[in-house]
Amino acid sequence: MKFLLVLTASIYAAEPCSTGTPNCLDKLQMGDKGRFVSVYRSHPIDKGGKEFTRVLVSIHGAGRNADDYFPSAMGGAYLAGALANTLVVAPRFAGGGTANCKDPLSPGEIAFRCSGDNDWRGGGPGVDQPAVTTYGVIDELIRRFSDKKKYPNVKYIVLFGHSAGGQFLSRYAAASSAEPAGAAIRYVISNPSSYLYLDASRPGPVQSCPDYDKWKYGLNDRAGYAAAVPDERMKQNLVRRDVVYLLGEYDVTPQFGFDSSCGAMAQGPNRLKRGRDYHAYINSKYGAKHKLVPVPNCGHNGRCMLVANEARETLFP
Repeated sequence: MKFLLVLTASIYAAEPCSTGTPNCLDKLQMGDKGRFVSVYRSHPIDKGGKEFTRVLVSIHGAGRNADDYFPSAMGGAYLAGALANTLVVAPRFAGGGTANCKDPLSPGEIAFRCSGDNDWRGGGPGVDQPAVTTYGVIDELIRRFSDKKKYPNVKYIVLFGHSAGGQFLSRYAAASSAEPAGAAIRYVISNPSSYLYLDASRPGPVQSCPDYDKWKYGLNDRAGYAAAVPDERMKQNLVRRDVVYLLGEYDVTPQFGFDSSCGAMAQGPNRLKRGRDYHAYINSKYGAKHKLVPVPNCGHNGRCMLVANEARETLFP
């Protein structure tokens, strides 16, 4: 795959970077001077380019392995014949703050908490940079890619999140204030363990689960970026946005970080059922026009979802 990517890319004016290695990293400046979030990218994000008509932003899972998600996203772009006109990026939300959440950091790199109401997947702040949130990082990427001076032809910004990254996007799609002119944003939520419900209804029992409707399963007691967004705005944002649920039809086993807490189990017995039930709920109860795209031959595997034939039209509009 790597050889094919390089061979195909060589016919283009600027050969894309395609590996999860330091030479494919940019530093997205955020917060205090000298502080940054690492971003894998196919081309330098500050350079711009007239050739790009879309941007694919891939958000990693709980392993915070953006170095794996980035080449997988590049593989999807290659198979879609989209390398020439797609900028692919994968931010890394490095973990920090506790003994069991401590990723190696470059000098100046910002770390985020891995668990709790204020963790990275819920839009939480940097461990020592309270003004920088993970949702704010995506806002900043959207701002840059919708800058018509640098990216005059970008029409789509596609946000893809798998597993914990899918949880991230389920909440971000409701909380985000990013509304760029001239570029449509699509939120592709893939195989998360839980979703953000907009009211107290659930498909499963909640009697023995007093916290089932608290953030990040519901709107109550929100933290981080989302705490400043009114309830009604959260609901309106999520309902009106272009959201696609990309679900692996083999993702039916309690593995790979499956959330078995009572708040998650109230949403269904497995990831596939939770996704199908949530799609039906948001469309029937709130009048959303969200789409569901089943992927027949994938389980809980981000690479499989990114390169699947069924995902192509969703990821590369």
